[in-house]
Amino acid sequence: MIRVLAVSDRVQEHIYSPSVRSRYSDIQVVFGCGDLPVYYLEYIVSALSRVPVLYVRGNHDDHPVYMSNGRVARRAEGCLDLDGQVVFQSGLYVAGIEGAMRYRPDGACMYNDRQIAVKLLQMAPRLCLIRLLHGRYLDVLVTHAPPFGIHDRSDLAHTGFKPFLPFMRCFRPRYLLHGHVHNYNPTAVTQSRYHRTFVINVYPYVVVDIPLVASRSARSRVRGWLEAQNGRRADRG
Repeated sequence: MIRVLAVSDRVQEHIYSPSVRSRYSDIQVVFGCGDLPVYYLEYIVSALSRVPVLYVRGNHDDHPVYMSNGRVARRAEGCLDLDGQVVFQSGLYVAGIEGAMRYRPDGACMYNDRQIAVKLLQMAPRLCLIRLLHGRYLDVLVTHAPPFGIHDRSDLAHTGFKPFLPFMRCFRPRYLLHGHVHNYNPTAVTQSRYHRTFVINVYPYVVVDIPLVASRSARSRVRGWLEAQNGRRADRG
């Protein structure tokens, strides 16, 4: 079991404080789901030493941040920008897609459905190779925007991406963690199941225990298939 801290959209005082070390001493990986200040992510990775922080940018993260020491930051130092990548981290295969639906002409972290579909397709060769070698495609997809029709809203800015739906059906990530949709209603739905994927709106933070899945080599899976075929032939005989 891997204990994950996922954060998005709003700085939490109890996380952006020295108490984060004791509160989250059992966290093994942190996922940032967008629209978070660079200094916040850098504080988390510094305070939770040796805990990796992987993140995607949100639709408000497309401008440089001027730090108090004079540094102009476009990325969080010590953290991994996941956008468009597939990585193996802490026993999990993880991929990321940044941004939200384009609702104005400018904005580097805004996309339409076609652009998101292209970004997802670019991951497909890597995911198919993982499936061939280890028996599964993906454990966690980290995004800023939600999938279309799941936790999203009717206004264009908060409409989810349609290409996430066939991606989940085809590549079967066990979890999709997103932000972007601010929920202030305690009765709002923030966790949903879509086919084999557990979709979670992490705003503003959530702790998730993700079971590890043992990888099966291509050789062992072929051997298992052959044994099953031999068993069927024996039954027919």
